Amino acid sequence: MEKIRVHIADDHKILIDGIKAVLKTENCIQVIGQSLNGIDVLNWFETGNTCDVLVLDINMPKMDGIEVLRALEEKEITHRTIVLSSYDDMKLVKEVLKMGADGFLAKKCAGEHIVQAIKSVNAGEQYLGQSVQDQLVASIKGVNPSLDNQYLDGIHVSSLTEREKEVLRLISQEMSSIEIADKLCVSKHTILTYRKSLMKKLKVKNVVGLAMYAMKNNMVE
Repeated sequence: MEKIRVHIADDHKILIDGIKAVLKTENCIQVIGQSLNGIDVLNWFETGNTCDVLVLDINMPKMDGIEVLRALEEKEITHRTIVLSSYDDMKLVKEVLKMGADGFLAKKCAGEHIVQAIKSVNAGEQYLGQSVQDQLVASIKGVNPSLDNQYLDGIHVSSLTEREKEVLRLISQEMSSIEIADKLCVSKHTILTYRKSLMKKLKVKNVVGLAMYAMKNNMVE
């Protein structure tokens, strides 16, 4: 089995070393590069290097994570990206997702969840840390209504088939595409197709939107 090739970019070497130590326990993941600032990240890619997953700190010297995301997008350099941040601010989450990031993880949770985050985004799924998910759920329950406008725009009641509803419920329960496929006895490709179809039908851009739709319409058990 081919290993997931990872590049880690953070201005704190101790954090890089910590993540590398965790990833060394996984035979399917290999750290092939590291950078201490945004310029070094770009230089690494521009010299012909590639990776499957870029773990990118949002706050770095010389060029921050937002600028790196923008530059990589302009250069059409393809890979999966997990953004790390000391703060799980919802506006920041929304911004990096719109810019093409595949995952968002608070640094305080990185050691515990980085392996699952890397495996998820490498499989084509989106990964959001638990603290972000909790804030989304809180917004639906009215604990923090100010978040509603940020995430519910464009989500509307639409006619769904029974299978679409079933897939949507399972997505909202944080099940991966592989887990849903196993439960419904279909292929992972079929579930990924359902996900894309649901996003288009419900006019949302990511799994966050799907989960919010399910919760708002009382589809979560």
